Amino acid sequence: MTLLRKLNAALGSATGFQVRRVPRGHAGQRAGSAPARAPGRVPPRKPRAGAPAYRRPAASGADRLLRRPVFIIAPVRSGSTLLRMMLNGHSQLHAPHELHFRRLEVHFATGLAEKSLAALGLGRGDAEHLLWDRLLHRELVKSGKTFLVEKTPGNAFVHERIAACWPDARFVFLLRHPASIARSWHEADPVRRSPEHAVLDSLRFMNAVERARDHLTGHTVRYEELTEDPASALKGICAFLDVPWEPQLLDYGDHNSSEPVKGLGDWKEKIRSGSVQDGRPLPAPGDVPAPLHPICAAWGYPAGDATAGRRTA
Repeated sequence: MTLLRKLNAALGSATGFQVRRVPRGHAGQRAGSAPARAPGRVPPRKPRAGAPAYRRPAASGADRLLRRPVFIIAPVRSGSTLLRMMLNGHSQLHAPHELHFRRLEVHFATGLAEKSLAALGLGRGDAEHLLWDRLLHRELVKSGKTFLVEKTPGNAFVHERIAACWPDARFVFLLRHPASIARSWHEADPVRRSPEHAVLDSLRFMNAVERARDHLTGHTVRYEELTEDPASALKGICAFLDVPWEPQLLDYGDHNSSEPVKGLGDWKEKIRSGSVQDGRPLPAPGDVPAPLHPICAAWGYPAGDATAGRRTA
């Protein structure tokens, strides 16, 4: 009888356990080699690169809980936090902080999970839309109001997908003088963004907003109008959204349950004051950086030697 058999005989009679040899390759595995996995366990798939295919809901009654959501399509530093705080004071409108829902993605850990959803007629893009809709609807239900307003600046980059996800969505385009946007974007983080970098980086958002305006139907409002005559600007938005005008929108600090959140929109002292502050003076046309001239022309702001007429639609 070998030593191992003698040991197992004694160990088995005393404890009911026996010693077994470790399978080759399990112990002392070479560094860098693939780890062993439990029998029958499929390793999770790596997320696939690229955005998934998407489409409008096949059955909106079953696939969507959120009805007629409102999306503020605006560049960074354009006053979107001010606008959402004011709209949140309305009895029918809930405008939370930036939700960044477009960054919520669905990935299949197994092929069976993907196959199961395919059998239901759903792809990865459909599953993501269901997730987005549930998140936003949950936020709206918690508020007890009727319509949700979302203002994340990055939404401009996926405006076509948002329109496909919610075919009944409504869009408000918020514009501001491009040079004022770039300057404010630099001042928000001067160490990270030089004035030149701020111009080019903020221009990405402005161009995305302009593409959205070309593709979607909506209502356009300007930051300068919002600060100079907020009552008229807000009355126009209320008329577009088919909700009654409510004067308390002008004193958003007194009728607001949504505090600014650092990193999810503007949270500085000016926005926390609870009242509309005067905007900064517009730059002289000759002071507008050259890369901003085309978008200034598209939005009706004078720049360089040219003065463009305002676009109002």
